[in-house]
Amino acid sequence: MQQQASSPAPRAKQRSERSRPSFFWLLAGLLLPPMSAMIRLRFHGEKLPAQGAFVLAPNHYSEIDPVVMGVATWHLGRLPRFLAKASLFRVPVVGWFLRTSGQIPVERAGSRSHTALRAAQELVAKGRMVVVYPEGSLTRDPELWPMRGKTGAVRIALEQDIPLIPVAHWGTQELMPRYGKKLHPFPRKTIDVAVGKPIDLSAFAGGTPDQAKLAAATAVVMDEIAELLAGLRDEPAPLERWDPTKQGQTETGRFDG
Repeated sequence: MQQQASSPAPRAKQRSERSRPSFFWLLAGLLLPPMSAMIRLRFHGEKLPAQGAFVLAPNHYSEIDPVVMGVATWHLGRLPRFLAKASLFRVPVVGWFLRTSGQIPVERAGSRSHTALRAAQELVAKGRMVVVYPEGSLTRDPELWPMRGKTGAVRIALEQDIPLIPVAHWGTQELMPRYGKKLHPFPRKTIDVAVGKPIDLSAFAGGTPDQAKLAAATAVVMDEIAELLAGLRDEPAPLERWDPTKQGQTETGRFDG
């Protein structure tokens, strides 16, 4: 894997998607000023594609991660769309914002979970990016390293034949600790964001991917995210991903794949 840059990478010059009037302008006007007062983003590594569909796969260790990642992708020139828990869409006001901004509701399990794939397919047809947390929920790893992933992100990338781009961030836990419910905005926090190159999933492409193939591809993705995070933390990542099922823990997720 390519060594990460020690200095922030330049942002994408083409911002055609973000420049078109949309509901995101309102969201940006509401969120960017307070977030800019609380955090400073430092970007490392690659730039996001200026156009076209792809899956963005970040690590996840704080409830505020989606907001931070949304701000980060906005600064990188793309409009953030997430697979989000369907229950959030039933919350007054929050649900309206999610629906109006084109976020994708996902049932935790059961027959309706396939609606996420249909919604993602529509985004792909329109050349949009979709953010999928491959861990499915906050990491259970005691040291906040990425844990074992679920297959949703890889499934979308393979079935829709679009790139999957790993990304890692570090510093969000200072703004809101894992499982925390309160922000700690002062002093202003620095959050580092490392964008990786699209992962080569060609070895897993072709035909209908079975569960074993999806799981193997997901392991590759989680290793890439962990390596990006290791660069930000300046320490080696664990050789194996934390597996909640082996620790007697249950998982709840945004997208169970």
